[in-house]
Amino acid sequence: MRKSRPVKVKDIQIGGGAPVVVQSMTKTDTADVGATVAQIEEMVSAGCEIVRLAVPDNDAAVALKEIRKRVPEVPIVADIHFHYKLALMALDAGIDKLRLNPGNIGKRERIVEVVRAAQTQKVPIRIGVNGGSLEKDLLKKYGTATPEAMVESALRHIQILEDLGFTDTIVSLKASDVHRTVGAYRLLAQKVDYPFHLGVTEAGTAFTGTVKSAIGLGILLHEGIGDTIRVSLAAEPQEEVRVAWEILKSLQLRARGVTVVACPTCGRLDVDNFVEIVTEIERRLAHVEEPLHLSIMGCAVNGPGEAHDSQLGVTFGRGVGMIFKNGVPMRKVAGEDIVEAFVMETEKLLAEIAAPKTEAELVAIK
Repeated sequence: MRKSRPVKVKDIQIGGGAPVVVQSMTKTDTADVGATVAQIEEMVSAGCEIVRLAVPDNDAAVALKEIRKRVPEVPIVADIHFHYKLALMALDAGIDKLRLNPGNIGKRERIVEVVRAAQTQKVPIRIGVNGGSLEKDLLKKYGTATPEAMVESALRHIQILEDLGFTDTIVSLKASDVHRTVGAYRLLAQKVDYPFHLGVTEAGTAFTGTVKSAIGLGILLHEGIGDTIRVSLAAEPQEEVRVAWEILKSLQLRARGVTVVACPTCGRLDVDNFVEIVTEIERRLAHVEEPLHLSIMGCAVNGPGEAHDSQLGVTFGRGVGMIFKNGVPMRKVAGEDIVEAFVMETEKLLAEIAAPKTEAELVAIK
């Protein structure tokens, strides 16, 4: 397990042994305050803990103050490239973190001005190295965006900040392929103790991007490398958040919402519309934040065993579903009624979990 120093983004700690934080980026025009705020609220509802906004121009920077006012509780990151004045405007608007490569904003006095303002407001800076936009001299030196080239770029930017006494820093090293991404993070992990923001950039559509992100981020997180993650998909940001949570849940690093164990189906399947049933149950329970482990199995071969390990489960046999609670059979339900019945039992379970506990019940839970 890699040990990283802690960095605070508003009230959320990144690194220093804190749980891995989920973040994503809005895809609206930041200058459109209404649309951006609406998307932020959807992202937060899906489990996004830190929200990043693109700030490409003056209009976007001006909008930040109103956005900050409308979503005061959400940690907001301003994504700045090259323009130091936009960084200063973002800080003035009250953002909580800058994504900024200090070596790319020009003269030293401009860098100093931004860094001093960030220090005064206790706003951390994420150095974001991207394999697609490395410095020309590094591309010439290494021939392409190798892990070594990406790490050398990151160390340059880190040194600029350290020379100014700034160490409230987070680092990312993103490439669009798994091998370079993993190689770069592994290499830098040996050289610095700053917390890492993980991501496979430009990973692709919801399908291909999910696969690449799960592999790349999963490898690193399994090795104890990574303090916050963003899944980059050509899809809505809520989908990025959902995938990020599934990655963390599968590695047992975080727990949130419903985890559904569903069989892949085979010739033993005893219900005709099994996939539709599973999909509808997941959709109906997508709003749940309480960690729940559910199983939906198409036959009696593995069903009872999976149900025994789940808080709620259902196993099908000849069009009839048997609902289990904590491994104990509860009742049979006709196949056409199983979605409503299972959702109702889940809601009852949630109410039981939320209900006040007696001292004896609390002791039993412990």
